[in-house]
Amino acid sequence: MTTLSTVIIIIHSVICLALILLILLHAGKGGGMSATFGEILGPVTSSSIVEKNLNRITVATSIIFAITTILLNVILR
Repeated sequence: MTTLSTVIIIIHSVICLALILLILLHAGKGGGMSATFGEILGPVTSSSIVEKNLNRITVATSIIFAITTILLNVILR
């Protein structure tokens, strides 16, 4: 295993954990954690802005996850 593959595995592991956390933050039937953060911040931001940003961050993280998965597949073959 090369240094490059080790670095990609570490990045992939961190992204996996971040993606799990971000998905769990999304609103479900009870409003989710994003609604809680919107209420904590109060009039400064609305929960719709928090939802949009959470969606953007989740999409970006999932794209990075897909890229690292493909890179690992190519490198470790």
